[in-house]
Amino acid sequence: MKKNDAKHQEVKKKEEAIYDKSIAYPIAQAVEIVKKTSKTKFDASIEVHFNLGIDPKKGEQQVRGAVSLPHGTGKTVKIAAFVSPEKEKEVREAGADYVGGAELIEQILKTEKTDFEVAIAEPAIMKDLAKIAKILGTRGLMPSPKNDTVTMNPAKTATELKKGKISFKNDDTSNIHAIIGKVSFDAQKLIENYGALLEALKKMKPSSSKGSFIKNISICSSMGSGVRVQLS
Repeated sequence: MKKNDAKHQEVKKKEEAIYDKSIAYPIAQAVEIVKKTSKTKFDASIEVHFNLGIDPKKGEQQVRGAVSLPHGTGKTVKIAAFVSPEKEKEVREAGADYVGGAELIEQILKTEKTDFEVAIAEPAIMKDLAKIAKILGTRGLMPSPKNDTVTMNPAKTATELKKGKISFKNDDTSNIHAIIGKVSFDAQKLIENYGALLEALKKMKPSSSKGSFIKNISICSSMGSGVRVQLS
């Protein structure tokens, strides 16, 4: 048996001694399991994965929103703010990493570099983003009113994002993935972050979606195994 295979088997046995992968656990217990079974030497992120009862091919069933996690994610996001000149100073002071209007748009158009995780924009700037819509859109970075990234108050939005406001949207397999903190977080903070995200998601059920909206939930640490979470 190869060394890596032996190590994998050892990790698998340790996990099996801690929890049963076929069982869905209450969130408090699931969080403790994930913290115990985290495999990385660094402070791994803890992710939540929701499988939804939607048809991702139908536009009216797309699920997209935003929520402020009470304890943040433990990760500092890089923000690009597309704003008018009079808003640039206050947005920079609010923590935005890249700030500008036409010049920033031309820079991205020329280099195709997007060294940021979130983009926000004033409504008046949105028409100018058409030049780079393909670049931003394919990378999931296009500002949208649905997740509060098109805003009349970009400084406030930048502040909220730096404090832990996250956006979420379903992928083409009806799943939503989000980070709710770090392994080093106190368990109660992770539970409260999870609760805030779950409540926000429940409010997003499309009217045309029939049956169970949230079909399955699991949490895991970065590079860690998933732990199923009870739906209620």
